[in-house]
Amino acid sequence: MARKTIVAGNWKMNMTPSQAVELINTLKPLVATDAVDVVFCVPAIDIIPALEAAKGSNIQIGAENMYYEESGAYTGEISPAMLTDVGVKYVIIGHSERREYFAETDETVNKKVLKAFEHGITPIVCCGETLTQREQGVTIDFIRQQIKIAFLNVTEDQAKKAVIAYEPIWAIGTGKVATTEQAQEVCAAIRECIAELYGDDAAEVIRIQYGGSVSASSAAELFSQKDIDGGLVGGAALKPDFGKIVNYKDFKVVEY
Repeated sequence: MARKTIVAGNWKMNMTPSQAVELINTLKPLVATDAVDVVFCVPAIDIIPALEAAKGSNIQIGAENMYYEESGAYTGEISPAMLTDVGVKYVIIGHSERREYFAETDETVNKKVLKAFEHGITPIVCCGETLTQREQGVTIDFIRQQIKIAFLNVTEDQAKKAVIAYEPIWAIGTGKVATTEQAQEVCAAIRECIAELYGDDAAEVIRIQYGGSVSASSAAELFSQKDIDGGLVGGAALKPDFGKIVNYKDFKVVEY
């Protein structure tokens, strides 16, 4: 068996519905491969037109966020049932921008992860350190804390289905990319943390992405690492070059 590479685009607050349809139609032939799981995580208003545009292709549509309650007086939020009702299969949870600008915490991330699993949605659970934390030498400790809290009360079977995205905050949207060695070191530490929580079987199955200014030129080297199973891609996901990232040279197959 092998872990299948997963490349997800995080569109952030970009693309109107009509632009979303145009972009998906442009990218469909460029990302058509069975070797990689391709996911576009799009703004809430784009989800339905994106799903329509992606029909018949290998592109799966995900959300960029969701709330951890079923329904209620939570103005501006979107519930897991709303996502599953239209066919959404993935949701990004705990992105550093959500934490920084919208006061998300490790605890709210955990609530969202649990609720996503409850509804059969695959969470893409984000973690990552600041430049100060890296310079202070606490990166691994900090990431382990984020993972342990995010996965609190998550079962082994659920954990096996999760995706974890390691995104060093200092590399998001800056053009800076962690070195291959830095990215592999942290992703390996994440896998070790999952092994401690759930055992080797879960650690071998769970998919771990690298994110943070991933480009067509950096993807092949990053994705070839033993513990990196694809990428969470920001700005480059809005361009035809996303096709080059999905079709990076020599698809990685990890045997276990």
